[in-house]
Amino acid sequence: MEKQSLYALAVTISVASATVGFLYGSAQGERKSRGQVEPPPLPSLPPAVPNPKQRDGHDSSDDEDSAADGDLSTVSPGFLQPCKLVLVVRTDLKMSPGKIAAQCGHATLACYKALVKKNPKLVRHWEVTGQAKIALKASSEEEILELEAIAKSLNLCARSIQDAGRTQVEAGSRTVLGIGPAPVELVNQVTGHLRLL
Repeated sequence: MEKQSLYALAVTISVASATVGFLYGSAQGERKSRGQVEPPPLPSLPPAVPNPKQRDGHDSSDDEDSAADGDLSTVSPGFLQPCKLVLVVRTDLKMSPGKIAAQCGHATLACYKALVKKNPKLVRHWEVTGQAKIALKASSEEEILELEAIAKSLNLCARSIQDAGRTQVEAGSRTVLGIGPAPVELVNQVTGHLRLL
């Protein structure tokens, strides 16, 4: 008898839920036909911080350098053309693997945030084609700066990360350069000669 009561309760709840859902959907459809449907409220977000370097002292990309970018919206891959994001890591700083991982994360996010605003189609293409990320070696800050200038001259997104200086590296040192995401052939024009990390 107890099983029958539970079964009856489950059926009652299911029928009640279906009825409520049907009535709600019907009411929404009726309002929509009269043009009265309001979009759901957006969640409130905290105000944007104008300068990421002032937030809490974390590492940041050179946002001032974004003004020197070429036209990031001009890069457009072919239909199935592979794209990649390259992370050029300075080996002369002797960073630990964990530090390298954190700096590469900063560079990836900086490139992503810049491109999602300027060229969202390219970002979507990179996401659909596997989000390839390649880590390469650079031997000095001068090499990082040179690669960044070449990348920007080709209208590629390039973001170098400056360390906050709280752990292993002197404050203001450029640790990693992110280039892309962009078509592989275009990125290789800048970094094709570099070795894998």
